[in-house]
Amino acid sequence: MIVFPCAKINIGLRIVSKRSDGYHDLESLFYPLPLCDILEIGHLLPSCPFFVQTGLLLACREEDNLVVKAFRLMQSRYSLPPVAIHLHKVIPSGAGLGGGSSDAAFMIRALNEFFHLDLSAGEMRSLALSLGSDCPFFIDAKPSLVKGRGELLFSFSLSLTGKYCVVVVPPFSVQTAEAYSLIQPRVPEKTLDGLLSEDISRWENTVINDFEKPLFRKYSMLENIKQSLYQQGALYASLSGSGSALYGLFEEPVNIHFPGCFVWQGWLD
Repeated sequence: MIVFPCAKINIGLRIVSKRSDGYHDLESLFYPLPLCDILEIGHLLPSCPFFVQTGLLLACREEDNLVVKAFRLMQSRYSLPPVAIHLHKVIPSGAGLGGGSSDAAFMIRALNEFFHLDLSAGEMRSLALSLGSDCPFFIDAKPSLVKGRGELLFSFSLSLTGKYCVVVVPPFSVQTAEAYSLIQPRVPEKTLDGLLSEDISRWENTVINDFEKPLFRKYSMLENIKQSLYQQGALYASLSGSGSALYGLFEEPVNIHFPGCFVWQGWLD
């Protein structure tokens, strides 16, 4: 069985408060992106390795990979037999695009189908949450207003179909802990869903990612990329998650180059 774990972008990201459990309450719109990894599972034969990873290099041990963690979780809950796993990485890690979280969630989805477990979407989201705050979103992978630590998902009728997206990932990552250490939580005056209901031409100064200001001060390249996207005609540009990826939304394809960076371009569904 082959599935295609997708990336996501954050359209607006507000850090509202710090919780007693060490997590932060946030508010964001998660939008799926047709930039995908490739995940294949099958029956484990004696001559096959348990886990193979190709594509972009991941700097983690096999047992620390979220795909493997997802399998171990499902194996322990449902007494699953071993499987052969092949993960081909296309989505850059540590970029705020949710690649690892998506891999974990799609592994849960794939195992549910492969072994006919008949788990509901709610049950799969609960399992996914134990692996990471962003994971539940990828069970359905539909535009969603996300609150809490990521476990509160509300379907949101935002369509960017026909918009052209350019994603730029600089040659460095931003550690999540570092990004959060630079943030001062705040309660915004206006709700994000209200701001997103306005025309995209008004988002530039209203739909804000709270990580931008502190990270732009520390990493000037991030701000330069965002400015370049607007100079090339972006309707809206933003940091995704806590970085380091940025993206721009355009009406038409653009001829744009960012030497030394990972760049993905494509139409949104």
